[in-house]
Amino acid sequence: MADELTPAVPDPAATAAGPETESEQPEEPIKKRKNGLYPGVSDELAESMKSGWADTELHDLRPVEQAEHTARRRAALSARFPGERLVIPAGNLKVRSNDTEYPFRASVEYAYLTGNLTEDGVLVLEPGTEGHKATLYLLPRSDRENGEFWLSGQGELWVGRRHSLTEAEKLYGIPASDVRELPEALREATGPVRVVRGYDAGIQAALTDKVTAERDEELRVFLSEARLVKDEFEIGELQKAVDSTVRGFEDVVKVLDKPEATTERYIEGTFFLRARVEGNDIGYSSICAAGPHACTLHWVRNDGPVRSGDLLLLDAGVETYTLYTADVTRTLPINGRFTEIQKQVYDAVYEAQEAGIAAVQPGGKYRDFHDAAQRVLAEKVVEWGLVEGPVERVLELGLQRRWTLHGTGHMLGMDVHDCAAARTETYVEGTLEPGMVLTVEPGLYFQADDLTVPEEYRGIGVRIEDDILVTENGNRNLSAGLPRASAEVESWMASLKG
Repeated sequence: MADELTPAVPDPAATAAGPETESEQPEEPIKKRKNGLYPGVSDELAESMKSGWADTELHDLRPVEQAEHTARRRAALSARFPGERLVIPAGNLKVRSNDTEYPFRASVEYAYLTGNLTEDGVLVLEPGTEGHKATLYLLPRSDRENGEFWLSGQGELWVGRRHSLTEAEKLYGIPASDVRELPEALREATGPVRVVRGYDAGIQAALTDKVTAERDEELRVFLSEARLVKDEFEIGELQKAVDSTVRGFEDVVKVLDKPEATTERYIEGTFFLRARVEGNDIGYSSICAAGPHACTLHWVRNDGPVRSGDLLLLDAGVETYTLYTADVTRTLPINGRFTEIQKQVYDAVYEAQEAGIAAVQPGGKYRDFHDAAQRVLAEKVVEWGLVEGPVERVLELGLQRRWTLHGTGHMLGMDVHDCAAARTETYVEGTLEPGMVLTVEPGLYFQADDLTVPEEYRGIGVRIEDDILVTENGNRNLSAGLPRASAEVESWMASLKG
């Protein structure tokens, strides 16, 4: 990897071989002069780099697919906060180590309202007599005049071309300006202001004396609740993410004999290849948990052995280029066949999930699917003699939670746990509406060291998770392309390995 901190320019003094005799010395040695910006760059080279470049402006650009939807979302935001300046940053690059950064991911609030995904961007809604005027503040093309494009580590020669402000206006349907001018403009601004916090320290600093945490939280909550019901574009993107995820799970099954010679990371890498080729990324760290690791809810170390006879709990999701993610889990017998006790536990979880999915209905309470799934699992642990009934007592005391551990699902969208800032009364105590997308993912987990269960249960962890769209008349399983019933799972795996 080239060193971005030092311009990749040869140093004549360092690279030229020393003359053998005094007569071979040049009459006047080459002198490197500071061009006023960077040391070690001659005036001649600096001048050369300013010119001789073709015009690369893109003229035949169409708006991004979601532009009409982002315009509608901004209009709803404007109506909610009339007369107030609203500031929504994309965020900045974050250092991973020394001079390398993490891959950038724009803030959900910014991407939801603009469709733009580049670092340092800021959407500003300026109040006017009729609603708000939106401006997209972005970094313009790298400046060749001052050498930024080749001497800065974030110049276009190093990290690639970015869109001009004119191009950005065409793509996103929003007037664009230079973001470097924004902090000063915000410092001079008057009137009420709200900002989405936590993404851009420089923008927040410019607004220090103009905002309050309480008012800013109201903005964040509104934008979170606005995403509870997905529009047509969002549902399409989620289906794309799920479809790609299904293919990723198929890829894993096809190579399940190979990880046995390595570790769970072979599975992780296999799924990631599909995600990277077909999507933008993965929506969260893949859980590739074999054997007793399946009992650790967020097992992402993925460094354990993969053995025939054990189960593999694979919880993974492709994220699209527009940042919508799938979230799917299957628990698979590594050798293709469930043992009797594995099938018993698996079938119980499947029955619970069936009950949970059936409870996902428009007009129903959000908690209904969780309650339905938990009831089935409570019945099972009573039936198996793991806890004393009756079932109503177990549910009242939550005794089944020793082995069920977590909630049965969550909203899904641009975040894997979407709409997290929504108020309790509109989310977990709310009512399901058509367009909502949520996961249904019951599980049973018998820890390897749990002495309260018979030995044959210990180390078995099972979760089944699907992405469910609430429709006008019921629901649709977006991830129905992956088998769920135990017999279907075995047949599917055999067909892929055959």
